[in-house]
Amino acid sequence: MKLIKNIFARILAIWALFIFASTMFVFFPFYLVCFVISDPKKTRYHRFISQIWMGVFLFLVGVTFKVTGKSIFDGLENAIIVCNHNSIIDIPVSTPFLARANKTIAKKSFVYVPLFGWIYQFASVIVDRKNNENRRKSYEKMKRVLDNGLDMLIYPEGTRNKTNNPLKSFYDGAFKLSVDTGKPIVPVVILNTKRILPAKPILIFRPGKIILNILPAISPVGHSTETLKLLVFNIMADHYEKNNKS
Repeated sequence: MKLIKNIFARILAIWALFIFASTMFVFFPFYLVCFVISDPKKTRYHRFISQIWMGVFLFLVGVTFKVTGKSIFDGLENAIIVCNHNSIIDIPVSTPFLARANKTIAKKSFVYVPLFGWIYQFASVIVDRKNNENRRKSYEKMKRVLDNGLDMLIYPEGTRNKTNNPLKSFYDGAFKLSVDTGKPIVPVVILNTKRILPAKPILIFRPGKIILNILPAISPVGHSTETLKLLVFNIMADHYEKNNKS
């Protein structure tokens, strides 16, 4: 029975990849508008198109979607959003379906993916983690994103969590940015993506329900980078353990 389920999951993975690529070709011309408009309008327009594209994609691959806690953003200044990261599907669903337009961090390697690289970098801050000067410039670009009134979305684990722990250890970047700018942190816990599209084994896809739980904003006032990081980590890990059913 397990073998049959794995074979079926691999067939679904190929189907999901085909649907992602084919729908990307359909929506790609709409993203070309991003070449001629500037931020913050560009990021808001990008989010609008991405919501439609990802809505179509998720429907065709049998994935439903739920976001809780959007009201937390009511009256809240622009913020630094931090999400856990279990699956490659986290990025294309979190960026468009959060409550407000946002830019995220993009690894330099994604830029070289045909077509998708363009789409991704339109709403991202590109960072080369191996280059200290590039990392410094990326940090300044994140500050400018906040200056433009947009939210900044960061995955503080850095890479996908392939462990059995609720979260990997956090990097400092998001929390230093919060302390330096005074912008609040909004934790977001993504559930079920590890089951739907796991990091390992590769080429496995299972239909299911993705949930984004937006948690109350946290002010950096009175915190150092380290104490803010620890506080947010504990809140997110506790929420994940209590709510994860995969």
